[in-house]
Amino acid sequence: MAKRKVKVAVISDVHLGTYGCHAQELNYYLKSIDPELLIINGDFIDIWQLSKSYFPASHTKVLQRIMKMLSNGTRVVYLTGNHDELLRRYSGMQLGGLSIEDKLLIDIDGQQHWFFHGDVFDVSMQHSKWLAKLGGQGYDLLILINRGVNHLLQWMGRERISLSKKVKDSVKGAVKFISNFEQTAAAIAIDNGYHYVVCGHIHEPAMREIVTSHGAVRYLNSGDWIENLTSLEYNNGAWTLVRYHDLQLNQEQDEDLQDGSLSMMQLQDQIQKHLTKVA
Repeated sequence: MAKRKVKVAVISDVHLGTYGCHAQELNYYLKSIDPELLIINGDFIDIWQLSKSYFPASHTKVLQRIMKMLSNGTRVVYLTGNHDELLRRYSGMQLGGLSIEDKLLIDIDGQQHWFFHGDVFDVSMQHSKWLAKLGGQGYDLLILINRGVNHLLQWMGRERISLSKKVKDSVKGAVKFISNFEQTAAAIAIDNGYHYVVCGHIHEPAMREIVTSHGAVRYLNSGDWIENLTSLEYNNGAWTLVRYHDLQLNQEQDEDLQDGSLSMMQLQDQIQKHLTKVA
């Protein structure tokens, strides 16, 4: 399969190690592109769920795919999120083409771009982390139930549904939170003279201009790989919001990757040993 050349690709909120993660689809997507720069904008590995002994082969293959991209010359910037906040102690670390940061400010074709996960705007993260973790577990369970419901709907010849989207759309507080999140990110970006602000965290893919009394900025959100299966790509001077199901990729065998799975505790041990070695 011929790979698409991409100048910058952005993914976020993959949540490897959870039942809701569409790791297989993400692997197919990453296999289809050849980016100069890959930005992982937080919540890539769900370290909050490390108590589970769940990390199947499809999740391991995503990690292997990233390593293969590094070996092929792709620069990878891992921006930390709230579910992988353990890695924030290693912010600023660089190992070959891989770097770990909390935020990234770069110039792309003369335009200032500010990348960060976005959990700093989440009040529940700042003051009630236990509540946010409980909500994360409930979300994971809801996604698992949603998969069962959609299998039944497909069997009945009916359209798939998103239970979490229905919940979010029906709760005024959730809708208000998303709006406030976007407006806050945009306002700070405008005040700093940035042209683009690129976030994750709220699992809502977006591309639009936000205008305030102080100016305007392009707000982008790369969505997630739990429900939306979306990424952002920059090529030929423009950003595109890419939806996996629109790509119609050939799901070829991963003959270039090894088979195997890890428990979350094994993964934690490997991450800790590796980071301690290079820190």
